[in-house]
Amino acid sequence: MGRKPDVVRVRVVLAPGGWLEEVSASGHAGDQPAGSNLACAAVTVLVRTAYETLAQYDGVDIAGEAPEPGQLAFRLRRYSGADAGRLLGVRDFLLAGLSGIEREFPGAVDVSVEHERRQ
Repeated sequence: MGRKPDVVRVRVVLAPGGWLEEVSASGHAGDQPAGSNLACAAVTVLVRTAYETLAQYDGVDIAGEAPEPGQLAFRLRRYSGADAGRLLGVRDFLLAGLSGIEREFPGAVDVSVEHERRQ
C-alpha cells in the first residue's frame, strides 16, 4: 500500500467586515519534489498575489512571512475603511481561486474559512 499524499492546508480568517484578516498555507501536496507540484504552485501564487496586492494599498498595514519552504502566511494589522471595497475584491479573488484549485486537485488542497468574532 502506497504512502498517502500530503495536503496543502490553507486557513483563511475573515474579519467582521468580511475582508481578509489572516491567511496561512502550509504543507506540500502529493509525492513530487517541492517546486514541481501544480496544486502547491497554484496556492502559492494566489496567496502571494493577494499579499502583494494588499501591501500596495496606502491604508493597509500587512505583515507576511515565509519562514521555510511549504509555509506562507500574512495578517492584516490595520486597514482603512476607505479600502473596504478593494479588500473585499481581494478576498473574492483569493477565495474563488482557492476553491477552483480545491476542485481541480481533490484531496491535495484543504481550504478552511473562519469568521473572526471580535468582542
